[in-house]
Amino acid sequence: MRAVVQRVLEASVTVDGQKVSDIGPGLLVLLGVGKGDTEADVAWMVEKLATLRIFEDAAGKMNLSLEDTSRQLIVVSQFTLYGDARKGRRPSFIDAMEPTVAKALYEKTCEALRQRGLSVGTGIFAADMKVALVNDGPVTLILESPGSTAGAPKA
Repeated sequence: MRAVVQRVLEASVTVDGQKVSDIGPGLLVLLGVGKGDTEADVAWMVEKLATLRIFEDAAGKMNLSLEDTSRQLIVVSQFTLYGDARKGRRPSFIDAMEPTVAKALYEKTCEALRQRGLSVGTGIFAADMKVALVNDGPVTLILESPGSTAGAPKA
């Protein structure tokens, strides 16, 4: 799994003119599921997102996680994170997981985050979404689960 994680002051997702998710301070997570990803990748990503020390403590150091704060997150499905544009001008998405399995793993990720007591907003899987955010810092990280094999260099 791949994720682009952005610390935000606020973020929202709109589909067909209707706001489907809206948060104040927290994380906006663009989440891609690649071929070969499993529930082990879900578990790794959930643990990392919940405990990543990305928020500042009283001393101004990035020492606090979502679980340490009352922050929220929005998780948006993003198959284009597996786009490969090394050749030609049009990205190839052959490393992205097929939609049925990707949706199931995306939903398991969101549910597992909720089970940890986190407030999780979502987009709508495979919808044309408008994502708005105010990046805080800016702080943006890219995460990739250790078990992910999609997009790995070919021997």
